[in-house]
Amino acid sequence: MKHIAVLTSGGDAPGMNACIRAVVRTAVYKGIQVTGVIAGYEGLINGDFRKLDSTSVGNIIQKGGTMLKTARSDRFRTAEGRLTAMENIRKQGIDGLVVIGGDGSFRGADILATEFPEVRVICIPGTIDNDLYGTDFTIGYDTAINTVVDAVDNIRDTASSHNRLFFVEVMGRDAGLIALRSGIACGAEAILIPETKTHIDKLIAQLERGWKRQKSGHVIIVAEGDDAGGAFKIAEIVQQKFDKLETKVCILGHIQRGGNPSCMDRVLATRLGYEAVCGLLDGKNRMMAGQVAGKVSFIPLEKAVKHNIDVNATILEIAEIMSL
Repeated sequence: MKHIAVLTSGGDAPGMNACIRAVVRTAVYKGIQVTGVIAGYEGLINGDFRKLDSTSVGNIIQKGGTMLKTARSDRFRTAEGRLTAMENIRKQGIDGLVVIGGDGSFRGADILATEFPEVRVICIPGTIDNDLYGTDFTIGYDTAINTVVDAVDNIRDTASSHNRLFFVEVMGRDAGLIALRSGIACGAEAILIPETKTHIDKLIAQLERGWKRQKSGHVIIVAEGDDAGGAFKIAEIVQQKFDKLETKVCILGHIQRGGNPSCMDRVLATRLGYEAVCGLLDGKNRMMAGQVAGKVSFIPLEKAVKHNIDVNATILEIAEIMSL
């Protein structure tokens, strides 16, 4: 293998730049030419390439977002789009591809490598949702939950001062792992996630108990994919049935995606970037580089995209106990 390309795809995640840096510098160290693809799969189709070296990835490890830009590509979903992308790959003489992204990005990479076996593909989990099988943590997750905790700590000051009930909605359309971990860390009264059914009556009974104990300020964390319809709808229903506290809603939104990556995300991104290049050199293909129990492992892409909907029962019990 003499020439590899690296791209970022899907939603941006803090730590992607650190991962790009690791891929480039590892490849350069091992004598491999590196090309960056601008704007993900759209860049492959458009032929938007940039030569990368150690200098071009300097001073980016601490920055959020991605220097290579990212985009979602409807054209890459078509056979014609993928053929155009492959023709551009051939013109560049690229024989290996590193894709940093989430499950949708992985599916695209797997299809490309299946249709055109001449190019080997290794994927790296870069998503704040932490919803990929085969790795304990994804790049960006640690930063995102710390961003949520910082925001909720500030909200709780206001909630306590005015004795209000805040519903804070965090990202997590299909997976509630951001809500669950950040909710425990910031002492939320309840955590509502897609993996478990939301019982409004149980929630109200919990608020009643807190009211009787004269708790000052209440914060409930809601993942955007919660089955009860999201923070605004839940807040409206609760306010109708429980009027002892003034109800407010705060949608954290895209602030969870941005910001400087945490130490954990920088180190994880660097290690996985290094391992992805080594994996390509070892002949690995259509696999994801992840980290489980402190050790790097490679698993087939078709397994990595299957999110496990079972949430750790102990973590759920801890969250409930700590809300008392």
